[in-house]
Amino acid sequence: MSDLVSSARSGRQRLWYDRPAATWLEALPLGNGRIGAMCFGGTATDRIALNDETLWSGGPETARQLSVPLGATGPDAVQAVREALWAGDIRRAHDFARGFHSGYSQAYLPLGDLLIETRVGGSAPVDDTVTAYRRALDLDEAVATTQYDVDGEHVQQEVFVSAPDDVLVVRLSASAPALALTCRLSSLLQSRGHAVEGGLGLLLQAPADVAPPHRDVPEPIRYSDGADRGMAAAIALRSLTDGEVRATDSQLEVEDATEIVLVLCTATGYDGPSTPPNRTAVECLIRADRAVSNALGRGFADLLEDHLKDHRRLFRRSSLELVGIPEVSEQPTDVRVAGSVDLDDPALAALAYNYGRYLMVASSRPGGLPTNLQGIWNDILRPPWSSNFTVNINTEMNYWPAETTNLPECHEPLLRFIDHLAEAGRTTAHERYGCGGWTAHHNTDAWCWANPVEGDPRWSNWPLAGAWLARHLWDHYEFTGDLSFLGESWRTLRGAAEFCLDWLVELPDGSLGTAPSTSPENDYIAPDGQPASVTVSSTMDLALISDLFHRVEQAAALLDVVDPLVAEISTARKRLPEPPIGARGQLQEWAADLPEEDPHHRHMSHLVGVHPGDAITPDTTPALAAAALRSLDLRGDEATGWSLAWKICLRARLQDAAGAHRLIRAFLRPADDRATGRPGSGAGVYPNLFCAHPPFQIDGNFGATAGIAEMLLQSHTGDIVLLPALPDAWSSGRVSGLRARGGVVVDIAWTPNGIEAVLTADRDQERTVRYGDGQVRVRLIAGLAHRLSTS
Repeated sequence: MSDLVSSARSGRQRLWYDRPAATWLEALPLGNGRIGAMCFGGTATDRIALNDETLWSGGPETARQLSVPLGATGPDAVQAVREALWAGDIRRAHDFARGFHSGYSQAYLPLGDLLIETRVGGSAPVDDTVTAYRRALDLDEAVATTQYDVDGEHVQQEVFVSAPDDVLVVRLSASAPALALTCRLSSLLQSRGHAVEGGLGLLLQAPADVAPPHRDVPEPIRYSDGADRGMAAAIALRSLTDGEVRATDSQLEVEDATEIVLVLCTATGYDGPSTPPNRTAVECLIRADRAVSNALGRGFADLLEDHLKDHRRLFRRSSLELVGIPEVSEQPTDVRVAGSVDLDDPALAALAYNYGRYLMVASSRPGGLPTNLQGIWNDILRPPWSSNFTVNINTEMNYWPAETTNLPECHEPLLRFIDHLAEAGRTTAHERYGCGGWTAHHNTDAWCWANPVEGDPRWSNWPLAGAWLARHLWDHYEFTGDLSFLGESWRTLRGAAEFCLDWLVELPDGSLGTAPSTSPENDYIAPDGQPASVTVSSTMDLALISDLFHRVEQAAALLDVVDPLVAEISTARKRLPEPPIGARGQLQEWAADLPEEDPHHRHMSHLVGVHPGDAITPDTTPALAAAALRSLDLRGDEATGWSLAWKICLRARLQDAAGAHRLIRAFLRPADDRATGRPGSGAGVYPNLFCAHPPFQIDGNFGATAGIAEMLLQSHTGDIVLLPALPDAWSSGRVSGLRARGGVVVDIAWTPNGIEAVLTADRDQERTVRYGDGQVRVRLIAGLAHRLSTS
């Protein structure tokens, strides 16, 4: 088994192509958590698109100006909605609900582009002179390479973004001293060049406000010199080369070189969600240039060595290998994706798993912001849905693989952000609803927007983001056993529960429920025959609240907390009804068995108790599990990209291996309908394997990785279950470094003849391990490998 596991860990996973990227969705992503880069791999001209995770429009003052509600708020306004619901006047309830709305969250912005014009032997490479072209992204190295031959010279470019040195590094080399280039920096933001010693600087100004593209406003991108002025930013670039260098404030030129190393860094004025971003662009440039100077002093070899060590420390913890078709696995990645419509390619599924972990390492590091709708990669000034944090599913999905695939450090940005959001959400809970504790709605941003945005109640009037996000705090404790972390999280957990306790209302049958309530982002058909969203006690609401109350009770016991609120929570939890089962055998989405406006809706909100929750399982609640499976069948497989990923997780939890495998194949289809001729949403993956909602959303990449992990290992019931949803098509394979709750790392190799597994715990414990129809009780000693074999 040890040989199999070491082989899986050392296996090289690559995306590769035989031509440069023609579009952003063909470019290859790099990142160190803060700086993001998209590499196009051009020859005569090349583009590296740049991002900084802290570059957002707006600021605290913009958020304050946009927070004015459209109508009445507070306890009396909540009661007015409830009375309309009790009276059966759905339309009046909708009108009252809109009064709580205000403004919108801000946008994650593109930083700029590094543009490189290359000349070999005095002339620029052109298509008919370039041969042996290849560009690739090595997931194990986190290095994007481009190489080709031109006029008898071999040219190679390597790009990486170093976390230890916090810089982007580009090395171009040629087989003879005939390499020359011209570099420029550009941006969609307001910008101007600024000279730095031996290099380039670009000073940037972000807008005070960027409206979402679905909002029709007179000035969708607004700059300001007032108190709501947007943040400043800067890019610094310098070179190290054996050639001749000339630099101005607009371009950097190098000639007669065999090797050119470019080092780039970014900086912004962001200092946290509640601090005005007052740092000037020149001050940002000084910060960025200092990092560039320090990196250049170390040299390329040391920069690369430290980058590799840092990346592999995280990435090599887990790897998946599935037996594929050799001739298919050797094809360019875009060709493999195109062929996946007609041919099952298990090795492509393994690549998707490893790619999802790669993207998490690249986009989410301790001390930074959480990954947004596009991770840290965006090239659009008004990006879809503002590329914000959408917390009615998408942000949570981004972090589903963090613990299960052994990247708990990468979970930290979200866990820390939740505490910040909780502080902002206390104001929202009090001012909007007259409730204690804290709440947030379906959108937030770098400034911790917590209010319901102006829009349709079916997405805006959903005040339970706090309950869902708080689950991540508990998950991190459950996987790590870190009581100190749980203690630090207590106030946030308690605050989310306090809001929910105040939000609940007694119903005529004596149970507790929520009103107003919605099921994001679906409508039901009201008695007047028209779509409606506001109702009483959606299944999702009660599932989230019940789960939160349970975790707060457990946390209080573990921390020896004596708090009267805990007793109130315990009493209230017993008054929450179980999820209802409808006439079609399905788990109902609402308290009443209402017809869906869209029976095939992408959101599976009512199944949150299956995954990421754990209240519904085939073993403990078989009737509810069967109803959940029936709901999945009724919704159908066809969906947007991230919805396909959620359905993989749900099918895996329900131990439906064939269904999960079918959804993985759907997820890995090419996103362009015109290429496949298939009807439906256009969901799938783009040539660079980014998930298509469409458009691009990274949550599907992370959700698919999490779903594959759930197919191979589960621990949410307390038992460790090996290969609970293994498809027949994955008859042989190996996975290393999956993590079970309780701090147990699990390596598994399997063939048709049996399973071999190695379990290594970080503390002494006894666990039940299940595999197929068998199970065994094992005693795990901290740090010692425990081996199991069924062959």
